[in-house]
Amino acid sequence: MDLFEYQARDLFEKHGVPVLAGQIATTPQEARAAAEQIGAASGGVTVVKAQVKVGGRGKAGGVKVAKNADEAEQYAQEILGMDIKGHTVHTVMIAQGAKIDEEYYFSLLLDRANRNYLAMCSQEGGMDIETLAHERPEALAKVAVDPQVGIDAAKAQEIVDAAGFDAEVGAKIVPVLQRLWDVYKGEDATLVEVNPLVKLEDGDIVALDGKVTLDDNAKFRQAEHADLVDEKSEDPLEAKAKAMHLNYVKLDGNVGIIGNGAGLVMSTLDVVAYAGEEYTGGEAKPANFLDIGGGASAEVMANGLDVILNDEQVKSVFVNVFGGITSCDAVANGIVGALKTLGDEATKPLVVRIDGNNVEEGRRILAEYDHPLVTIEKTMDGGARKAAELAAAAK
Repeated sequence: MDLFEYQARDLFEKHGVPVLAGQIATTPQEARAAAEQIGAASGGVTVVKAQVKVGGRGKAGGVKVAKNADEAEQYAQEILGMDIKGHTVHTVMIAQGAKIDEEYYFSLLLDRANRNYLAMCSQEGGMDIETLAHERPEALAKVAVDPQVGIDAAKAQEIVDAAGFDAEVGAKIVPVLQRLWDVYKGEDATLVEVNPLVKLEDGDIVALDGKVTLDDNAKFRQAEHADLVDEKSEDPLEAKAKAMHLNYVKLDGNVGIIGNGAGLVMSTLDVVAYAGEEYTGGEAKPANFLDIGGGASAEVMANGLDVILNDEQVKSVFVNVFGGITSCDAVANGIVGALKTLGDEATKPLVVRIDGNNVEEGRRILAEYDHPLVTIEKTMDGGARKAAELAAAAK
């Protein structure tokens, strides 16, 4: 789960990471009141920041420096309701102004390929880190972090030395990195990023803007994280799928995808994308990622179809299952059950490719049901092409 900036700030403060004052507001009047309170510590200056889970807020006009409470109220009026890359701004954070001397970058993330953690640090913060890594990779230090040890004083010193900080500044950053490790470990995060981590004119080091991603697999021991879920910004289909315990991610295309196993689903996304380019001129694209798992039941199959068929963007559905633990007859029964449940609400064509365990029985069940919306294909490429063509024809 990705957090809003204000939520990341609160977690930082909880673990002793130095931050500036900040309050959230959902109305211009609340923004004014917050600015009057917080601005007293910074000469009346505050920053009005759109709270959306996407980058590029500043370029989109979602971050404004207010010199007084009147301006804070005005900027909140302009920013609230704004659309930033498809995300509507429902909340702004009123943050204390700061006199910045230098800006740095730090992040700690899960490095799946190497089965450990990776710390990245740079003396050049405040900019797009992907751009920096591409254009000037030597300016971004990368240091492996042992999960069993974490970031202690020695590892923090190694990180600041690798980033090229002088002794005076490095000594101030070291304890901050240790506190950020406390956030990472204590909150079961997969990403903790500070951009920028700043040195103020008085020499203090402060985390000025934070990004945190929490591991949903650890929610059984992080009950308080349930309070961090923002229902307003959560896609209703993703929320519905989550309630059904489905591995679902909504995309921007028009071909619904269901498969069993993450690898097969990812391959299906690629095949559908290629088929869409080749046979429809790019008009057909994957609409989602949905993995029903290796041992999915007919009920899970039906739940998956229920979610996808209720996506208005979806014009066709490609069910691509290789039967192993999940037998093909269970998949077929799930499809039949879902179509019976949906009844007249099922209006979108389904292309079904099933193979593997009990495939003949699965195909027999679908053929016997003989639903006009269902087309059976024997190959993955053939199924992808048919689904793409049906989606393009339905526009």
